[in-house]
Amino acid sequence: MTAPVEIERPEAAELPKADVPWVTVVWNDPVNLMSYVTYVFQAYFAYPKTKAEKLMLDVHEKGKAIVSSGTREEMERDVEAMHSYGLWATLQKAGDRV
Repeated sequence: MTAPVEIERPEAAELPKADVPWVTVVWNDPVNLMSYVTYVFQAYFAYPKTKAEKLMLDVHEKGKAIVSSGTREEMERDVEAMHSYGLWATLQKAGDRV
């Protein structure tokens, strides 16, 4: 019979934290047409027209919209894509004030 083995568990503060979710924010600009912004959201994110239009209206009326969320790397890719379409976009940690 073997003796029980004592397992050391790390303290909660020592546990690695999961990557905090990040978001992509698209900002209003005076250049792009609303129909174009809707098109971009449909083409890049594959959003249905109703969701793309709602996000576009948030951008237009509220000045910004959170269009995607995920890891920092994913959001960096989405921001780059929005820039390639000529849209003004940034990324930030989810929950931070936009």
